[in-house]
Amino acid sequence: MHPAPPPIIRFDNLTLGYERHPAVHHLSGEIAAGALVAVIGPNGAGKSTLLKGVAGELRPIGGHVELAALPRGGLAYMPQRSEIDPSFPVSVFDVVAMGLWRELGAFGGLNRRQRQRVREALAAVGMEGFESRPIGSLSGGQLQRARFARLILQDAPLILLDEPFAAIDSRTVEDLIRLILGWHAEGRTILTVVHDFDQVRRHFPTCLLLAREPVAFGPTPQVLTDTLLARARRLSEAFDDHAPECHREERASPDEPDGRPPARADVVPLHRHRHAHGHGDDHGHAGHRH
Repeated sequence: MHPAPPPIIRFDNLTLGYERHPAVHHLSGEIAAGALVAVIGPNGAGKSTLLKGVAGELRPIGGHVELAALPRGGLAYMPQRSEIDPSFPVSVFDVVAMGLWRELGAFGGLNRRQRQRVREALAAVGMEGFESRPIGSLSGGQLQRARFARLILQDAPLILLDEPFAAIDSRTVEDLIRLILGWHAEGRTILTVVHDFDQVRRHFPTCLLLAREPVAFGPTPQVLTDTLLARARRLSEAFDDHAPECHREERASPDEPDGRPPARADVVPLHRHRHAHGHGDDHGHAGHRH
């Protein structure tokens, strides 16, 4: 029996938010190295916020997130919206070459081998011959392929993808999923915000279901159920940023008659606690206590 892989991400009662109002809160758990995780939940559930917190772009309001020491390549984060201004006069080649910034530094130039790697990355995403095209001339699917080519060059062991399949054609989605599955086969850890549950069921072995707080985390067939999805919708709809307190109680589970969640290591435990976020604007939730 193989030992379980060590955690690469650890959440300790993590709370993230904006202007002192939490968007993700009370998240505790671990992501194992080499995991392929779909982050799912209703609109406004905190999925993008969570990735920003893991990437270090958003400081916690409470608790913390710990990353294991990462080898060369570190962490690669691709936000939902492209950070590339399509009106800026830059070529596809130059945008993809930005994936080598750790090697090049601020003012480094590309050597012959690095230029070849850029061309190979473009070929891997089906963009041969696009090197000289202005980035603003690309379709949505072509731009997403170029962003993935840049990720290839970053060569990161931990990859965070925020809705990488949104508003692109089905063929591009299939090609990008193949890339993600290839990265997973190489042992990389990948967290991906996904809205299409059919894609999740087919390709992602593990799910984290959020509704401003963790609802469930574990094997996809156990998380992607009608009962848990309905619970996530209720929690998301009941959330009130301005309620005066934040409580958390164990909630009834369909699997446990005494109201406790199943005692499983692979499902986020929902502990009973009372928590003040320490930012002078505690909050609660209309319609339920948590």
